[in-house]
Amino acid sequence: MTKRRRNNSLNIADKNFKKLSIQVSLNGLSFCVADTVSQKLLLSDRVDFAFEKNPMEAKDELHKLFLKHDIENMQFDEVVTVHRNTLFGLVPKSLFNADNLYEYLKFNTKILANDILAYDEVENHDLVIVYVPYVNINNYIYDLFGEFHYMHNGTVLLQSLMNNQTQNQETTCFVHVSKDQLDITVLNQRKLMLYNSFKYDTKEDFAYYLLFVLEQLELDPKTAIVKLFGDIEEDDATFKLCYNYIQHISIFAPSTQQLIKLGEPSSSSIDFTLINTI
Repeated sequence: MTKRRRNNSLNIADKNFKKLSIQVSLNGLSFCVADTVSQKLLLSDRVDFAFEKNPMEAKDELHKLFLKHDIENMQFDEVVTVHRNTLFGLVPKSLFNADNLYEYLKFNTKILANDILAYDEVENHDLVIVYVPYVNINNYIYDLFGEFHYMHNGTVLLQSLMNNQTQNQETTCFVHVSKDQLDITVLNQRKLMLYNSFKYDTKEDFAYYLLFVLEQLELDPKTAIVKLFGDIEEDDATFKLCYNYIQHISIFAPSTQQLIKLGEPSSSSIDFTLINTI
């Protein structure tokens, strides 16, 4: 399945300068609509599932969310869909061959016979993410809006974090937190040391995976810099547990410049990946 992109050669008089960004996972959905000229957030919403759904159920929930806001009847110049899951692998661009997608994933990801694989190139970096997109959701979005662009959640995270670490001289562990999943990115300046995702059920699971990553990279919890962001605050039980073991741990938020750019005071509640697709 090739990546579908909206035709950008339309006459400027036909454009409405609205962009729809969607994030899909089996644990929840979110979207936002932005004005690409004023860079203001026009509309956003999210839904978290009480339990993990299958791809067909997730598609039905997305349909309900779109109906709630009449999204299906809106016109957009650009549509982007972000697939969030742990069904991925990283490959150095110099070693990547598009004919070998299955080989890159077969040892660390459960691939079904009818799965269609895709890949993203991480812009400005020698990395490719190979992953399993939710094809039924892609087809649904294509039926609504025509050609669009889709990518993996890790692509957005890596591009956003790595491109903004030019001034940071210290090794930093960034942890993106969502319901039942944490994405860990460890950077030494702009050099990627590790990127991986883990499913978790309890705060103890969360702390275990985080400490395990630090141990594998030989980073001392007493001195390592760890920044959490996403669905977590300092008063959360998960944060407090991690603080017992990691001294330099804090909450990380998108820069003030980015939030002002969106023109929406409550935009800090919008998922980091959605913000960085605008």
